[in-house]
Amino acid sequence: MTDHTLTRPPSDDVDDLVEALAAARRRTHALTDCLPDDELAAQHSPLMSPLVWDLAHIGNQEEIWLVRTAGGRPALRPELDPHYDAFRHPRADRPALPLLPPEPARRYLAQVRAQALDVLATAPSEARFLFRMIAQHEQQHDETMLATHQLRRGPAVLAAPDPPAAPADAAGLPREVLVPGGPFTMGTDLATDPDALDNERPAHRVDVPAFWLDTLPVTNAAYQEFIADGGYGQARWWHPDGWLHRRRAELTAPAHWHRDGDTWLRRRFGHVEPVPPNEPVLHVSWYEADAYARWAGRRLPTEAEWEKAARHDPATGRSRRHPWGDVPPTPDHANLGQRHLRPAPAGSYPAGAAPCGARQLLGDVWEWTATDFTGHPGFAAHPYREYSEVFFGTEYKVLRGGSFGTGPVACRSTFRNWDFPVRRQILAGFRTARSA
Repeated sequence: MTDHTLTRPPSDDVDDLVEALAAARRRTHALTDCLPDDELAAQHSPLMSPLVWDLAHIGNQEEIWLVRTAGGRPALRPELDPHYDAFRHPRADRPALPLLPPEPARRYLAQVRAQALDVLATAPSEARFLFRMIAQHEQQHDETMLATHQLRRGPAVLAAPDPPAAPADAAGLPREVLVPGGPFTMGTDLATDPDALDNERPAHRVDVPAFWLDTLPVTNAAYQEFIADGGYGQARWWHPDGWLHRRRAELTAPAHWHRDGDTWLRRRFGHVEPVPPNEPVLHVSWYEADAYARWAGRRLPTEAEWEKAARHDPATGRSRRHPWGDVPPTPDHANLGQRHLRPAPAGSYPAGAAPCGARQLLGDVWEWTATDFTGHPGFAAHPYREYSEVFFGTEYKVLRGGSFGTGPVACRSTFRNWDFPVRRQILAGFRTARSA
């Protein structure tokens, strides 16, 4: 059987790696330099770390993997390792740790980066994966810090232009698109995609029966219909565990929404505004997404269905890196990288459409799937078990596609995210499916 997966040799372009690291660092500073020290050290929610913890954790991971591992150099600050080990200390406990204050943390980041770039200048090609991994790691923490900003109370400190209006054809798009049945190549390999992390590998063939998928993510207006129809008050739509959680947490709407008379308002990065009807719904848990899908007479797509819709080109039989093809994302393709501080209107980015016709599969909102987080067949942990393998099991649900806060370096059609089904602080929405 011929494998038609995209083949692309690993890049040896050091300049690209330097820019990927620099782009992440510019964003890190933008997310932290905008706040005074006391707010950086504060814990704005028990779900999140103090921002100053993320700041020094970014430096500590870079020191461990680029300075010590790739460079074989002595540790700069080995005494920091226990305090910035994400697996040793739950987020709620991190404020009690002896954390670096903001200015020493910034100096530490600069010291580590200088040595990392020195290592990169002479690093063998096989070590370059670690530099790609660290650029992605920093962008992932930047998105986490962006979520912390959303949970923070106080005046707005972040600013960005709004996305463009939806294109003229958005209103006429079909509600759903048909994804033909048959096999496709799911996942990828380092030889194909040198950015791929361990849970994206290896590439393997999966036979997916035909199904229908929402052309666009579920919008705020559509979700308000679920609320208005009593969706939060009827156990029949909810997973049993989700119903218990809904009652215990007293959920009645997406996070950050509240009513003012007949108007739904939301708080967004310090601003209070009417909920825009045509944006993808945001800050909903897996349980809420699953309940909406049941109410609508549909279901959440499986992870394999989502990836086939996003990647598979039936005309060639190959799997693309992105829905639109193999070229890197541009502002015409997707809403990524904190370029905007909100999702774009539903129907945006026709240039980023998948072969099946679905739009906005990458960027705008992470999309919950029906699938538990496990390894692909033949999975091998690399370079450490704690990146993915320790999370495998039935506790976590897979999210795909990235959000407006996801860095382009960490967004592709094979990239996998995961979280508990109760989580709402992440920049997550969803779209629904049905079997053909």
